[in-house]
Amino acid sequence: MSAAAIFGGPGPQWFSIPAHRPFAEDLARGLWEALIAEGPEALAQAVVLTPTRRGARALSDAFLKAAGTRALLPPQILPLGDLDEGEPPFEPGDLALDLPAAIDPLRRRFELTGLVKAHEGLLSRELDAVAALELADALGGFLDSLQIEEISAADGLAELVEDDLAEHWRISRTFLEAALEDWPRRLAELGLVDVSQRRVQLLRALAEKWTAEPPSGRLLAAGSTGTAPATADLLAVIARAPQGCVVLPGLDEHLADSAWAQVEEQHPQGAMKRLLDRAGIERGEVAVWPASRPHLQLGHWRRRVINEALRPAEATADWLNVIGELAGEGPGQPGVTIARGFEGMSLVSARSEEEAATVASLLLREALETPGMTAALVSPDQALSRRVAARLARWGIAPDSSAGEALAGRRCGVLAHLLARAAADPLDPVLLLGLLKHPFTRLGLSRELLEALAVALEENGLRGARPQSWEALERRLAGKGADACDLSVRLRAALEGLTAPFLDGPARPAAAAEALARAMEAFAAD
Repeated sequence: MSAAAIFGGPGPQWFSIPAHRPFAEDLARGLWEALIAEGPEALAQAVVLTPTRRGARALSDAFLKAAGTRALLPPQILPLGDLDEGEPPFEPGDLALDLPAAIDPLRRRFELTGLVKAHEGLLSRELDAVAALELADALGGFLDSLQIEEISAADGLAELVEDDLAEHWRISRTFLEAALEDWPRRLAELGLVDVSQRRVQLLRALAEKWTAEPPSGRLLAAGSTGTAPATADLLAVIARAPQGCVVLPGLDEHLADSAWAQVEEQHPQGAMKRLLDRAGIERGEVAVWPASRPHLQLGHWRRRVINEALRPAEATADWLNVIGELAGEGPGQPGVTIARGFEGMSLVSARSEEEAATVASLLLREALETPGMTAALVSPDQALSRRVAARLARWGIAPDSSAGEALAGRRCGVLAHLLARAAADPLDPVLLLGLLKHPFTRLGLSRELLEALAVALEENGLRGARPQSWEALERRLAGKGADACDLSVRLRAALEGLTAPFLDGPARPAAAAEALARAMEAFAAD
């Protein structure tokens, strides 16, 4: 494969990697095969833009796999942005110098909380700290959506809420009107802008620069569907560059033209249809990525069945003709053709989440034990994913979760949660035992001694009616062994610092957080 097959063709260069192919691996292998013949510097001088930093890391790993045992100078892999993780957007050279700095996400959250609290009168209710934070987060997401889509909502709010709707709609509109007026003023006072707004401005500036002065080097944008208008316009500029191209993820080339014309935003292909329409590109002008072409026949019938199943609702009236067309594409009767699309697919009806997690974990373990096989669990249910991960952990398997792991599910998070509860009720017997059995708890003792003393404390001090004070607990332990009394004293000393900020009522968040951190250090001592 030559570089001319990817870069420098007549007209805009648009490619797609089929949905059944590993996107990062095919992309890396295609670039490697196209540029390595020109020397290692050709690949190193190319620039690849990915939607997120996670995508950039995955592509870096894929280049190492594509190179095999050969030394590799990978291309420059840069993320266009990753708002979901609060990471800074891609800043192309000196274009960012004329733009205000972006507000820190944490500061933005508390600034919005203050704004919400200041306008609680418009909501006809008093907001506590938790409610104000929740409403501030919702307001921040609303502002991000407006800025990314480059929509001005101030003019449309009055038309959004009609007079005959419920009163709470009018209250929400009044609050949003005030917030949309005050938030830009507050940002101007700080000399800052929102991260999403700055990202849009950067992408717009970059598109203008590359339109006026197209980059001469190899430039590739991969994996983005251009859901934001600024990103879509930048992708169109990249595709028109002399040595540029765009690689889309999983464009459906088999969907009938009549059905494609009816694809709307809610459809899985809706974002890519809007991108192509905005760029003035017909779907037939998008070529299959060269490295993916040899594998098009793998899973062909599965893809055809899925494509037809994902037809827009308005295009499903002729489903009998569609079945006939499927039969005409391959040998056999319609039922045989469709059955080939379902080969290897299984359906398991689980009676509970526990059973579903067990089945999924067993299938993943079976794949791991089969040489050359890979497997992935795709689920919108994070609870199910955690159950499966817990079962795999019993077999010493640590799956790589793209969703990450919640702090509350990690050992340090569990310890912080137990101690936060202990601030309200430090003598809860169940809570004390949970703290003592936590794997990070030491209290200055060895793990073996701590476990033995915890058993003595439970048997002699915590069973029966719960103690009402530390003194009462120590009286129970008197005469039952000095070691158990010593453990009680250590517990009391560690927890008294935790409850101290609350002796005179509610504590300042900073003081409570500092006390929690010191208590965690005391429990994990040595």
